[in-house]
Amino acid sequence: MKISILLPYKENFSPTYPGAVSLFVNATNKLSKFKKNITVYGSTSHKKKLSTNYININLTKKFLSSQSKEYVNKFFEINKDNPPDIIEIHNRPIYVNKLIELKSKIVLYFHNDPISMIGSKTVQERMDLLNICSKIIFNSEWSKKQYLKDLKSFFHKSKKLEVIHQSITKKKIDISKKEKLISFVGKLNSAKGYDIFGEAIIRILNKYPTWKSTVIGDEPREKLIFNHKNLKILGFQNHQKVLNNFDKTSIAVACSRWEEPFGRTSLEAASRGCAVIISNRGGLPETITNGIILRNLNSKSLFLEIEKLIKNETKLQYLQKQSLKNFYLTDKYISNKIDNYRDNLISSLKINLIRSNNLDKIKILHVTNFNERHNGRLFYNTGKRINNGFIRLNHSVLEFSDRDIVSYYRNLNDLNGSKKLNNKLLEVISNYVPDIIILGHADLIKIETLKYIKKSYPNIKMAQWFLDRMDSNWIKNKKRFLDKIELMDASFCTTDPKSLNINKKHKIYYLPNPVDESFETLKNYQSKFFNNDVFFAMSHGVHRGILKKGKFDERENFINKLIKLTPDIRFDLYGMNGIQPIWADNYLYAISQSKIGLNLSQGKAAKYYSSDRFSQLIGNGLLVMIDEKTKIGNFFNKDEIILYKNISDLSEKIIKYSNDNKLRSLVAKKGRDKYFKYFNSTIIADFIINKTFETNRKYYWEKIN
Repeated sequence: MKISILLPYKENFSPTYPGAVSLFVNATNKLSKFKKNITVYGSTSHKKKLSTNYININLTKKFLSSQSKEYVNKFFEINKDNPPDIIEIHNRPIYVNKLIELKSKIVLYFHNDPISMIGSKTVQERMDLLNICSKIIFNSEWSKKQYLKDLKSFFHKSKKLEVIHQSITKKKIDISKKEKLISFVGKLNSAKGYDIFGEAIIRILNKYPTWKSTVIGDEPREKLIFNHKNLKILGFQNHQKVLNNFDKTSIAVACSRWEEPFGRTSLEAASRGCAVIISNRGGLPETITNGIILRNLNSKSLFLEIEKLIKNETKLQYLQKQSLKNFYLTDKYISNKIDNYRDNLISSLKINLIRSNNLDKIKILHVTNFNERHNGRLFYNTGKRINNGFIRLNHSVLEFSDRDIVSYYRNLNDLNGSKKLNNKLLEVISNYVPDIIILGHADLIKIETLKYIKKSYPNIKMAQWFLDRMDSNWIKNKKRFLDKIELMDASFCTTDPKSLNINKKHKIYYLPNPVDESFETLKNYQSKFFNNDVFFAMSHGVHRGILKKGKFDERENFINKLIKLTPDIRFDLYGMNGIQPIWADNYLYAISQSKIGLNLSQGKAAKYYSSDRFSQLIGNGLLVMIDEKTKIGNFFNKDEIILYKNISDLSEKIIKYSNDNKLRSLVAKKGRDKYFKYFNSTIIADFIINKTFETNRKYYWEKIN
């Protein structure tokens, strides 16, 4: 296990004036069970470091170049050959886009207001980060709310988001030894409320001369001067001196005007048994369990609250004791919280490793048209078949029916529903986080969306399957296929890939049309009595299941000529000659009434291409006849399917097998058995997965081809 922590550029990871991030990282690392696995990367000019497991990234100054960019690039170069399992980035969302290339689990910590930072200011940037990062940590609930501003509600529920507060080691303090001391620690400016404190403390010191005040901090840009004989201004002090001051302080004040993302000084004061007074700004209320919150932020209110404690020693000591007793944001507690999420990430890494080596159970998001809006008219479509195969392989499968979604969400602002579709897909992915996304004819999924997925989820595989012809007469189909190919880990088509003349760098595989045992339930080869001899159906020109007027298909001429050549043969025809297409159970019934199924595709025969009707016909036990120029015969013996050379040859073979039930039955059975053995939906689904994940398994048709 390898964990790399990347500090902000110029963060001082040194005991000499360490920053809040450095203190947090160092303290929690010391107590982590992963401390031997952690390396901290930073860039500081101080020679002495807070820990030994630290690598300083030294940079050479270059004219007109970004040092911060150079810093993260150097980190990348150091780790690219052996990437960490987990990269924890502190307070620099801008680093994420570069480091996703390492394909490590990325955890992003926010120590400031997210919407004020480069890389997370916009809604889109914050959405991107949420999708890319495995975990996003906030130092307060307030910071988390800032991050979620204007983000859609489903992001709010994300398990990736977690609040882990800053921490400090709790110290046993003898409250009775506390001095009559009031402390202020921070920048001496109006944003920190130093003017409010100064005005109030002068009044207090004048009225209660036995009390004193200490101020730690400086501010060269804003001069707020307050003087009093009992007011000591110490300037900037190192962290240990700050803590030592809180050890003896009775009352600590943090009265910031600005929305503090958290507020470490009030946290430290509480851990030393101080009675803490804070403003109700940002994450400050989350730093204390017992204390006083100023509802009216002005010097008068502050004066009155301090005075109440001075006058009521019992209340003062009670607050001090409760502050110490109930303090829980210890380094140990927070370190355990950090280790918990690390454990979860490591577990997911192990699962991913198992999946990469063993594809027995993976999460699949299958995006295709499941035709739900057509009320079961196409319940046996290819998408359903492939889906059944995934399920039979015991994979976790989530169906995403793109065409049904756009149909449901069309409106005046989104005429084809495409915008809603793409947003919904991203939402589903963020919730489900699949191992592989498989697209089937998903033309309405935008290229921009796929690029975003590829960038945001580099470990998710993507594949596409495509059933339509792509030879010279079908250029539009080829374009639809090629539009996505650059983003796919593998592509599958029912046309011979070699005939497409596509760059060999792309992984393209021939995909047979699958049969499925739940759909192909007939065994026509067992029957002897039929109403018809030859079944042929097409759906050319169909719109919502209805044959369009004026549409014509060259196959109609072929079939009508064939009828004249075989006058004694009974044809059952659909989708032509004015006869409407046939669907659903009516389609299966029609098939059951015929001896022979004719598979005839539009245009010239293309190598290996056939419509899905081929699998439906042969799978239901019909004797199938197909043009030999399709080369489908390469996968079958002569006694398993019937190949024809031309229309005359076809007519002769129709007559022959129509009149010989025994021979027809024998060939049909062998054809069905062969197809179910090598081309069933489970094997096809397994083929898609294995080729996408780059296994070496060879399938029946690959060996022949």
